[in-house]
Amino acid sequence: MIQKTALFGASLAALALSAPAFANDDAHAHEDGIEVLLAEGEAAAPALPTMSFGSWGFDPALIATDIKPGDDFNAYANKRWIDANPLPPEFSRIGAFVLLGEKSTYDVKALMDELAAKDPASLSADEQRIITAYNTYLDTAAIEAAGLAPAKPYLERIAGAKTLDDLAMLWAEPGFASPVGGGVGVDAKQPDRHIANVGFGGLGLPDRDYYLDTTEKGAAIQAKYKSYVAFLLGEAGYEDPEAQAAEVYAFEDRIAREVAWDRAVRRNRDLTYNLLTADELAAIGGKVPVTAMLAKIGIANSPGFVVGLMPPTPEEIAALKLDEATLAKIGTGLPGMFALLGETPVETLKAWMVKEFLSGNAAVLPKRFDDASFEFFGKTLRGTPEQRPRWKRAIGESEGLLGELIGKAYVARYFPPENKVAMDELVANLRTALGQSIDEISWMGAETKAQAHAKLASFDPKIGYRPNLETYEGLAIVPGDAIANRMAAAKWGQADNVAKLGQPIDRTEWGMLPQTVNAYYNSVKNEIVFPAGILQQPFFALTNDIAVNYGAIGGVIGHEMGHGFDDQGSKSDASGALRNWWTDADRAAFDGLGNALVAQYNAFCPLDAGATCVNGRLTLGENIGDVGGLSMAYRAYKLATKGKDVPVIDGLTGDQRFFLAWAQVWRSTQREENYRNRLRTDSHSPEEYRVNGVVRNLDEWYEAFGVKPGDAMYLPPEKRVRIW
Repeated sequence: MIQKTALFGASLAALALSAPAFANDDAHAHEDGIEVLLAEGEAAAPALPTMSFGSWGFDPALIATDIKPGDDFNAYANKRWIDANPLPPEFSRIGAFVLLGEKSTYDVKALMDELAAKDPASLSADEQRIITAYNTYLDTAAIEAAGLAPAKPYLERIAGAKTLDDLAMLWAEPGFASPVGGGVGVDAKQPDRHIANVGFGGLGLPDRDYYLDTTEKGAAIQAKYKSYVAFLLGEAGYEDPEAQAAEVYAFEDRIAREVAWDRAVRRNRDLTYNLLTADELAAIGGKVPVTAMLAKIGIANSPGFVVGLMPPTPEEIAALKLDEATLAKIGTGLPGMFALLGETPVETLKAWMVKEFLSGNAAVLPKRFDDASFEFFGKTLRGTPEQRPRWKRAIGESEGLLGELIGKAYVARYFPPENKVAMDELVANLRTALGQSIDEISWMGAETKAQAHAKLASFDPKIGYRPNLETYEGLAIVPGDAIANRMAAAKWGQADNVAKLGQPIDRTEWGMLPQTVNAYYNSVKNEIVFPAGILQQPFFALTNDIAVNYGAIGGVIGHEMGHGFDDQGSKSDASGALRNWWTDADRAAFDGLGNALVAQYNAFCPLDAGATCVNGRLTLGENIGDVGGLSMAYRAYKLATKGKDVPVIDGLTGDQRFFLAWAQVWRSTQREENYRNRLRTDSHSPEEYRVNGVVRNLDEWYEAFGVKPGDAMYLPPEKRVRIW
């Protein structure tokens, strides 16, 4: 079971949607004037915000000097920019991170334009696949003319299913939505081998809590979702789509209420590794033909099957000290899902599959499907007024199909080798800093410290891009049928995945594309990964003041290292194996510090007059990563500047520039609907608390800005949480 933690989680796919121009003197600044080809009938998008980084990596003109840094440090560093840059209509949120993602989109678009301008006969086979994928998605006239014809063969296969066994065989096929399924990953308890993971899904709304919401807002979202499902089923030819949509919703509602787990509870890795034999898995399958499904997927010969969500045994409840409140948040898990499937009418399950297929492919179906999908998922759930331009979505589609092929061209054009050299030095200093911190902390004993040092020594940093980028051999991309391309990619991806069984672990494999603006830690490989896309302003530049680079990308490096020692990552050892390497006393001390951080973040309540708050337990891992990461980045900054003159620049000391750089990384604003969605589903705290919630725990920030008792953000020293 791969345990991977990103700087931004999968639930925040929108964060990488976009980012435009950067106005600075950096050699890697985005150039204006990129030619943008539009889909037929598409209007040019309005100008997007820009960011200025001045001459040393942060523009001091943006500091809100009328705000005391000790009252609201995020506003002190970012409010002027936020006030001057209202959200463009295509975004649910905007900020430094999103803008850099947009720059990556424009950079890839420039590569696409070059391919499109070439004589088709001169293109290599790989270039032809890339441009075909891109143009096929862009050709909305052809998509409109084709209507539902490209989807019909798949819808007919769903319609032709007569029994639960028939449906199960479709669930085992790539490209069809499945409420249960499996794939191959690295074994979390034996990370030198691959193993099959089996789990379930089934919810059309973002989280179980949406189904449990009894508020007026919750009821409105539920009603709009049912209408969306009815629309899809009506388009598919159902005689009474509203009634059938109600049945589909009732099925999902039972998953939410009976089967699914609370998002914060399912973070607990002590509860989510359940190793079963094939016979044991089949035994909980009930009426679902589990053995036949495993065989069709291609994972029947796995040495075992890791199930994420199984009801805890009485022994586990006692050992993990699970209280009644926690147990109330634990559903019946995979056994309950199998049981539910066995008692749900086949026609309801078929309607659910039809809904999922049409919704999942709405972007490559006629405009009425795309519009309906955006109306619900974009406008209702995230408050976004306008759909993202088609050409930008075409970039995302192409990357989804052939991302590493595109990444090869991206790094050749946009990733200077000297960036990797500078990053190697930063990572080395962060590693030294964390080692020193481990030596100095008072709450951990010598025995556990030895294990922590072993884990630190085995960290595997990866920077820029993997050396053997994927070629997608055998994946055919055809013109004029975007759904066929998606289905082919799903089939290729499943075959590539299941082929790993019985093979050595590929430590060169990455979980992100080179052009991705993000970073992650992967516990089973004990690796920290920084794609080329993030190694630009505002995170990093060779022209930056050293304090800025350490406060920005240094904080990100520290954050990812910190995940190896957060509340869940700390459960894996130096080899990546999920096991307890702590003494009981040290673990209790560590958990106590984590609980104090939970309480701090629970008190951040940004909406509904303080009634809607951050979930400190759900966000704990990321908060430990932030607080610990910035702490070790500061220590590394001092190592890098030891014995060197650190001048005052524009009236700001080096320490002040360090903390301003961290704040600038999280510069952001968002729509209320998106904010609500993220508070409910995102394991990352909102950006303002990734600034204010972090710095108020660091003594060095108080000293840098003269923060005193009486300032709004002041915490007494004994209340500050310093873990790493």
